Order: sequence, then structure tokens, then C-alpha cells
Amino acid sequence: MSVDQATVRRVAHLARISVREDELGHLQSELNAILEFVEQLADLDVSGVEPLTSVVPVELPMREDVVTDGHCPEKVLANAPDAEGGFFTVPKVVE
Repeated sequence: MSVDQATVRRVAHLARISVREDELGHLQSELNAILEFVEQLADLDVSGVEPLTSVVPVELPMREDVVTDGHCPEKVLANAPDAEGGFFTVPKVVE
């Protein structure tokens, strides 16, 4: 795939980038080089390659998935500007 100068103008417009006429040729060659590289990547056989989330293998610590209330309602409600009956009191927002 080859990019012409009209496409470079269109991409610059979509990206909201101001490009002077004398820069179009250089940007055209840059975009063509990028697209050529991407086409080379499409030719690679990656059927045996596992997807990665990191280049360094990382094992996240696991814990048992248990629902708790934090066991400290007094500490939580101490931060509330107003509390009543063990709950936050908030202004009415729906009539």
C-alpha cells in the first residue's frame, strides 16, 4: 500500500495537525515506511507465540475471594460528615 500526498493531507486534517506543503513529501515517505514495516509484520508466523501482557513473567499474588464488610464500620463512619443507624446520611437527590 502506498500513500499519496492527498492521503497525507487527509490524515493531517483528521489528526488536527498543521502541515505545510513543503513537509508533505517527507511525511509521505515516513508513512509509506511505516506501512511497509507493518506489511512485513503481517508475513510473520506467530502461530506458536503466546500473547504477552509483560516482557517479564509476573505472577500476581492470589487471595481467597471472600466478601467482607471490612469489620470496622466505626472507622468507616468516622469519616462521614453525617451518619445515622450505621449508614452514611446523604441529601435526597430524587423527589
